[in-house]
Amino acid sequence: MRVLVVEDEQKVANALREGLEGERYDVIVERTGEGAFFRVTTEVFDIILLDLGLPGRSGLEILSTLRERGVKTPVLVLTARDTVQDRVLGLDVGADDYLVKPFAFAELLARIRALVRRGRSGETPRLSLADLDMDLVTRKVTRGGKAVELTVREFELLEYLLRHNGQVVSREALARDVWRETARTTPLDNVIDVHIARLRRKVDVEPAVKLIHTVRGVGFMLREGEP
Repeated sequence: MRVLVVEDEQKVANALREGLEGERYDVIVERTGEGAFFRVTTEVFDIILLDLGLPGRSGLEILSTLRERGVKTPVLVLTARDTVQDRVLGLDVGADDYLVKPFAFAELLARIRALVRRGRSGETPRLSLADLDMDLVTRKVTRGGKAVELTVREFELLEYLLRHNGQVVSREALARDVWRETARTTPLDNVIDVHIARLRRKVDVEPAVKLIHTVRGVGFMLREGEP
């Protein structure tokens, strides 16, 4: 799940990134209103954590403009402004929830999970294939009912394969969409192959039916049975 953190205080931004990545979220940080607005209008996020007191374009301006343009991504406002008027204004402009600094990280995670569930009320927050199941809200993966412990990158890689199950996914696509590397002078082929091998050892270690397949000279495919 992709989270955009819009926070100009570096210590706070770093703490949020570290904590959320520890929970296996894919985190992008922007420290200015202009940068955040560009990100939101050119990329897709599952939730936005938005500080109101930003340099340049304020958080309220960003939120108001996004809602005017029909962007429905859930927005959780994080701010030191704790008056009733500030909360009402933020909610009226389009915030989905409001959390006053300082806050407990456990509460932040609970708010995020609640907003993502609400935002996905029209779609399933799970991906599955055969007896492999991925919960996109809790970030838990099971195979045959047994927990599969994955790193952040392994989770992102498996999520991408599940979203494209039955399709051949090239290394170039994985480098672009999972590693988000488009300007490297050297390819990520070896890195990708290592991660695929680790993922295969965790996902396909016991079951008789293998799900992760290598298509020689092309890339990889997730499917039940040989491609």
